[in-house]
Amino acid sequence: MLPTLDLLLQACPTVEATPDAARYTPFAQGRYDVKPGLRPLGTDFKNGCADRQVFQLDSNYSHYHQLKQAARAEQLSKYYQTHEYPPAVATAIAQFIAHRLQQDQPQTFQLSTMGKQPTLHNQRTGETLTFDATWQLQGVSGQPSVAYASALDALASQIQEDLAVICQQGERHWVSAIHLCFPNYWAPAEKIGQDFATVHAPVAGMEKLNQRGQILSNSMIMHPPSVRFAWGLSTDTRLNHHPQSPQGISDARWQGRQFMPQQPRLFVRVERQVIWGFPAVNAALFTIRTYFWDCALIKHRPELRSPLVKALQSMSLDALVYKGLAPSKDAILAWLN
Repeated sequence: MLPTLDLLLQACPTVEATPDAARYTPFAQGRYDVKPGLRPLGTDFKNGCADRQVFQLDSNYSHYHQLKQAARAEQLSKYYQTHEYPPAVATAIAQFIAHRLQQDQPQTFQLSTMGKQPTLHNQRTGETLTFDATWQLQGVSGQPSVAYASALDALASQIQEDLAVICQQGERHWVSAIHLCFPNYWAPAEKIGQDFATVHAPVAGMEKLNQRGQILSNSMIMHPPSVRFAWGLSTDTRLNHHPQSPQGISDARWQGRQFMPQQPRLFVRVERQVIWGFPAVNAALFTIRTYFWDCALIKHRPELRSPLVKALQSMSLDALVYKGLAPSKDAILAWLN
């Protein structure tokens, strides 16, 4: 395995370079807007059984897994935070993830619930997680160099998705857990314990949705499982863009986001987000799976290039600034065209 710093900077293969990757093109609607855009989980996006899965695995699994371990080795608290994470919620979330992994990926994960200590075995890594009756982590065979801090930390480290948990009590709701090894310019420490409006306050175009934060939180908990998508442009395919650069890597090298017309590199970063509610414990699980499309190849696909250009043209100045695209919009459009 590469050293931690080299791994953190390593590029992720694109969708085009991954034959078994699910393909989602939310930018193909030809307009950029900020809205819930919720669809029932299982909606057919032409990816077969992957569209029905909460947790998707593909041939890039090793890359995602190694980068999660590298992020944890760099500084676990940068990527994993909890705040008022009730034991009942922790139990429900851990139990769900373990059972759903076996359901979604039976060739990789084997769950045994015989006896008093459930175990989950990961065929790809050789790790076996052991839990007690309340799904607290009891032990790990094949444990990584950085010990798992909890069941959620251990389970989140087995998958290609990032995770967040939302809790609600009366008229109050808050983010109670975040495991985010692939952040897109935001930090768990800034969002943990905050409500919907505070979490999304920096996002351009979220003003109306933020006014409905309590309603949306309740909807995530009470409604059937759903899926939505978010997207933006990136000048690299690095998964980890934490706003704080790791020690040993300069801020200029870490931050990126500078489009250079003389050496153009541009990618669409797509997030597939699944929301699964747990009404019995007043909580919801939010998953984020990141994919990249290569714009150098999109340029030669008019059915994707044209709507991408229109979507970029439709972005407000606030949205361009938020996504770091304001200085390079004209150069990007010229290159795409």
